[in-house]
Amino acid sequence: MQIIADLHTHSRFARACSPQINIGTLASAAKSKGIGLLSTGDILHPEWRNEVKRDLEDGGNGLFYPRNGDKAVAFVLGAEVCTISYFKGAAKKVHHCILLPKIESAEALADVLKRYGSMQSDGRPILMMSSAELVEKLFNVEQNAFIFPAHAWTPYFGVLGAMSGFTSIKDAYEDQEKHVHALETGLSSSPDMNWRISSLDKYALISGSDMHSLGNMGREACVFELPASSYRDVTNAIKDKDTHRFKRTIEFYPEEGKYHYDGHRECSFSVNPASGITKCRVCGKPLVIGVLHRVNELADRPAGFVPKDSIPFVSSVPLLEVLAYVLKKTKYSVAVNEAYGKLLEALGTEINILTDASTEAIKEAAGEDVAQAIENVRTGRIRMEPGYAGVYGKLDLLSRNRNTGNTVSTRQRSLFDS
Repeated sequence: MQIIADLHTHSRFARACSPQINIGTLASAAKSKGIGLLSTGDILHPEWRNEVKRDLEDGGNGLFYPRNGDKAVAFVLGAEVCTISYFKGAAKKVHHCILLPKIESAEALADVLKRYGSMQSDGRPILMMSSAELVEKLFNVEQNAFIFPAHAWTPYFGVLGAMSGFTSIKDAYEDQEKHVHALETGLSSSPDMNWRISSLDKYALISGSDMHSLGNMGREACVFELPASSYRDVTNAIKDKDTHRFKRTIEFYPEEGKYHYDGHRECSFSVNPASGITKCRVCGKPLVIGVLHRVNELADRPAGFVPKDSIPFVSSVPLLEVLAYVLKKTKYSVAVNEAYGKLLEALGTEINILTDASTEAIKEAAGEDVAQAIENVRTGRIRMEPGYAGVYGKLDLLSRNRNTGNTVSTRQRSLFDS
């Protein structure tokens, strides 16, 4: 059984998230995208937890299903939290994702963690405690909990980020690192970048969307092949780094992520870290150090190194973004959403369209430009102006602008390959 899972999501109770997010809309969007397993997100927030209890029923396998009887999408109880502590005199702000098999465990954990920060002010609570303390409290509550650093490389809140991160997972989690079996690579890095750091070989590299709106669901995801679907099946496949069960991850092109290059947002200035430039050429202020820069700092292997038994990955661009590019409109426009609906009606789920539908079928359903853009995404024949300092990268999927960016991605094989 193939299961596509997005294990990092949010509810409308998290800061800067869409008010349209509820259990019904999450299930509907997941079904359209081809996602079979979805984190509830924000399960520590009391109001959201009450909605989860009202709208989902316990499947008895650590997963939860809509009470309307549709079993196409399963949910796992999940949350993201921010810990703030000091290490060697420096403030460390780290985001973590947590998965739990029981609603009672979520309630007990929220009761423990409320001593360190509010559970109600934000779906992503801010806790005045160290990463190690968080893990210790978590496993005191639930021995089958699963925790991983969220978007590990982002400058401000990544466990390995340039601004407040550590130089190793061990430094961050101390004696509790034994409970950490995976890390989320985040939108601005990809597995091949992480393969350059030998100390990360022991961790499974996973991907989730960190969606703040329904349209961004599944922009990164994990693909499993399991005999049955259960909480233990999924978490054990990740822990074991079993390529027979954990088949691959679906990745953003890291250049499109908001923190790939170094830059200064206010002056619209960005630069490849290889340049050695550390200050804005416009105003002279220090640059936000991006993910590529930070990976280069910590890497002890050359680019292109592939560890033994590494989980494969494929790079993609969300279908709404492809359509917005082709139609020269925003992805929130009526025209783009109408085109999206027609494509789904003709060819099935979004992930099926991006990965399996033939170019001819896409051409017949949506026109030559859409078909060619998707083919270019599949084969990596796209130009990108990398993102920086909170600004998403710009994509050129049909080579409309020969001056777009200084990166041409040809590193990723076709999505059809396995």
